[in-house]
Amino acid sequence: MEIIESIQNPKIKAWKKLHTKREREKSGLFFIEGRHLIEEALKSQLVIKELIIQEGLEMPQEWNVKELSLIYVSERVMKELSETETPQGMAAICEKPLNMNLPLEGGKYLFVDGVQDPGNLGAMIRTADAAGMSGVVLGDGTADPFNGKVIRSTQGSLFHLPIQKMNLEEAIELCKENDVPVFGTSLKGSTYTAIEPQEHFALIVGNEGNGVSENLLKMTDQNLYIPIFGDAESLNVAIATGILLYHLRET
Repeated sequence: MEIIESIQNPKIKAWKKLHTKREREKSGLFFIEGRHLIEEALKSQLVIKELIIQEGLEMPQEWNVKELSLIYVSERVMKELSETETPQGMAAICEKPLNMNLPLEGGKYLFVDGVQDPGNLGAMIRTADAAGMSGVVLGDGTADPFNGKVIRSTQGSLFHLPIQKMNLEEAIELCKENDVPVFGTSLKGSTYTAIEPQEHFALIVGNEGNGVSENLLKMTDQNLYIPIFGDAESLNVAIATGILLYHLRET
């Protein structure tokens, strides 16, 4: 059993670098922390390279980790690694899933155009999972799904459904070739309740400030909006995504 007590240890330095997008892309690894996320990762097909436990904490008996590399660290080291104010004392180094290459031949999809806030993106992925989507496609300018805040906001949903980075114009063309209707979100569109639930569809949601790109809106089958009945200027993009996904999917 390996125990690390120094924050200068080469492994600790390497793991800390995984908090940057550049290092995640270079290494193909990412960092997760907290009991719940680790449990969700263990249930999935995710490859866990190393499991990190703070000294003095007991590993949950139900975890099947016999084949995993287990490393214990001091409380100081765990605080150094953690991105949260109150670390739970458990973390893991995981392999990023390979590009899923979603076929877009049928199913229900969420397309994300330039959503930059990690908390919003994480909530949207979690909502897409809850709504039974077939996958999520992330367009240019969208936050990295393996950012720590995104991962924590997904509550493990990141490990449950395919997520692919892709040019959204190409994704829309694939949908059209396969008779999958594509709906955009725009104030110039139709009220979302005018559309019946769909067997197959793709919904495009956009950047917090600018919305969906005009070039994408011109490619959709129809653009939708959610009426505002109070004095709020707009809905949060993650909330709007939830309303639309649940309306569009067939129950």
